Amino acid sequence: MADLDGLTDGKDFGVGIPVEKRPFFLKGSNELDWGMKNRLSQIFNPKSGRTVMLAFDHGYFQGPTTGLERIDLTINPLIPYADVLMCTRGILRSVVPPDTGKAIALRCSGGQSILTELSNELVSVDIDEAIRLNVSAMATQIYIGSKHEHQSIRNLAQLIDAGNRYGIPTLAVTGVGKEMVRDARYFGLATRIAAELGASYIKSYFVEKDFEKVTAGCPVPIVIAGGKKLPEMEALEMAYKAVDQGACGVDMGRNIFQSDSPVGMIQAVSQVVHNLMRPAQAHELYLEIKNQGK
Repeated sequence: MADLDGLTDGKDFGVGIPVEKRPFFLKGSNELDWGMKNRLSQIFNPKSGRTVMLAFDHGYFQGPTTGLERIDLTINPLIPYADVLMCTRGILRSVVPPDTGKAIALRCSGGQSILTELSNELVSVDIDEAIRLNVSAMATQIYIGSKHEHQSIRNLAQLIDAGNRYGIPTLAVTGVGKEMVRDARYFGLATRIAAELGASYIKSYFVEKDFEKVTAGCPVPIVIAGGKKLPEMEALEMAYKAVDQGACGVDMGRNIFQSDSPVGMIQAVSQVVHNLMRPAQAHELYLEIKNQGK
């Protein structure tokens, strides 16, 4: 029982001072519960409203691809410069130090390899595992227009329902088959479908024409995928154009860990995303760090 000795009535109630009502900083997230907002605040920087996600979940269908042969040697040195780590539970448990303090976007879909049909996925991680690993978001691929479109949408809906029960955001990743046209019309369709189903935020691709229509037509944040390895200047230009046209960040993998200076590249990307540094200036930063042998 509480000690009642010395108990006095409260005096400073701030009478006449209205209670502050602050809107949540992130697009489409104002009506979410506290736990969901808290996790999204771990993913997106509240000051800039954007994020730099480091993707190294490729092995779940590609195996030990270039740059990810030894994640402890190539990825762990980059962790201090990322806002979010996107990886699988196997790598999270076996390689990622638990004291990083970084938000985790956990790859929760799988069931295929590069030797088979990529869209034939299932949910490979249940909600109990996500909670046990203390993740900030659960991620799954959706393949709009593919052979297994229905199954991939069902996977997304399953994760959204489970995540909403426990306040864990869901990241929908727009997968694109080789036969599909990568244009604003397609990505506008795919991102809007994912948002309508309840995804908290969406990973998609940047396109040169009408990308601002994609971000404007999507009521939740979009982060862009890095895609294939590009020359560093081109990757920085892509990141700048994307955030300038409404993206809330990037989820880059190969354009960082396959760079000649991964540490320099992730710092340059972060400056572009959070501080809107011009690509040319960011490239100079990259070269400076590269010349230091990092």
